[in-house]
Amino acid sequence: MVPVIGSGKYVTMAVVSENGQPIDESSVENQGWIVKNTVTDERVLQWMLSLHQIGLDVARTDRYLCFYENDTNQSKLWDVLAIYTWLNLDIGYVQGMNDICSPMIILFDDEADAFWCFERAMRRLRENFRATATSMGVQTQLGVLSQVIKTVDPRLHQHLEDLDGGEYLFAIRMLMVLFRREFSFLDVLYLWELMWAMEYNPTMFATYEELENRNNAASDPKLLKRYGKFERKYINSGQNEQHRNTLAVFVVASVLQTKNKRLLKEAKGLDDVVQILGDIAGNLDAKKACKEALKIHEKFLKKANSNKQ
Repeated sequence: MVPVIGSGKYVTMAVVSENGQPIDESSVENQGWIVKNTVTDERVLQWMLSLHQIGLDVARTDRYLCFYENDTNQSKLWDVLAIYTWLNLDIGYVQGMNDICSPMIILFDDEADAFWCFERAMRRLRENFRATATSMGVQTQLGVLSQVIKTVDPRLHQHLEDLDGGEYLFAIRMLMVLFRREFSFLDVLYLWELMWAMEYNPTMFATYEELENRNNAASDPKLLKRYGKFERKYINSGQNEQHRNTLAVFVVASVLQTKNKRLLKEAKGLDDVVQILGDIAGNLDAKKACKEALKIHEKFLKKANSNKQ
């Protein structure tokens, strides 16, 4: 359908109008692909309408890295995102997916390997990008974040509530693209690997027979050892499903804790909160943030357990 995929070029201008009519050839001929016939298939049309937006985001992705000075590498990123979007039109393409995909393109020489690595990562993250008129994909995580800060740092939580920031919407980007803007590129790789290893749950990849035994994990030391450390702690804590959450939420909490004094002293409105958190972009240390996140997690579980009793 799209000869430009795999060609070393990518689309940055609309190739069809919303009613499926081809765009004037003279305006798109430099993209290496011209749609000549009216597109009548709704699925194809929906996909084609997203391709230039993917291209615009690709052109802005990680431009400070010399890797993307090569147009061929940019086109690989576009290829993977375009194909993923075709296979997942229920969510489609959402800005931020490019930030998740970029490290895969850099780490894998083979474009197919990069695609499948991204596809597997998105199985964990795709709900972050799902949004409706009444809710966003990270809404549940924001709710947990609110509970965590309220539990471990009630003074900060109350201050944010007074600023009308109790829903923690300023943390959407951190959770949606997993701190790609808050940490350096290398620190993000460290952070992702650590989080995904600690959160590893073998039942995500289990057979039906193994799934029947998942409820016995807490009483079976051998089975429990197969879980990541963070997941084991959740199981051993005896918490119910509402307290199940990702390590990313606690990393956000650790970021807020590093700026606790400034937020309490300087933040007079939500714009100030956003500015203070914006100042940390690329300047955080992933190892320190993770250590602090695990301390907060420990503190939260203890307080949650004591409240339950």
